[in-house]
Amino acid sequence: MAIDVHYCDPQAVAAGVLFGSWSQAVPSATYTLPIAPVAPYVPGQFYQRELPCILALLETIPAAIGCIIVDGYVTLGTEAKPGLGWHLWQHLGQRIPVIGVAKSAFQETDPATAVYRGASQRPLYVTAVGVELALAQGWVQQMHGNYRLPTLLKAVDRLCRQALDLP
Repeated sequence: MAIDVHYCDPQAVAAGVLFGSWSQAVPSATYTLPIAPVAPYVPGQFYQRELPCILALLETIPAAIGCIIVDGYVTLGTEAKPGLGWHLWQHLGQRIPVIGVAKSAFQETDPATAVYRGASQRPLYVTAVGVELALAQGWVQQMHGNYRLPTLLKAVDRLCRQALDLP
């Protein structure tokens, strides 16, 4: 499942797309959940705002989930400080692997996290917990789409924005 959250204070929409294979182009199912109110953004503590939204969405999903992709980082920087994905994995009892796919580099991002897709000269930054990094990077490489951002990650982003009427 790929999950994303978009905010239009004082509310947010969490969205998820289920898929059965890494190369799948169309979601098996889609979910959205409006959430209000949401916690304020605190620099360096993004997970405190995003995690409750993701957990609320996960409570509505009837299917078993084998892996979760979040828009962001599992660990941050070369020190591998816990990020959103790490906190999610901990909250889920370390039972479901979490892969973070970020579009921009965090300060001191390990170059080994860079994944290039398609003809793009700009990488995605992939981090993971509960699964080896190389395997997670391979899965992201296999995802459908000819461009930098996989089709299903674009789809979950669009799902959030449409629910909030964002461009």
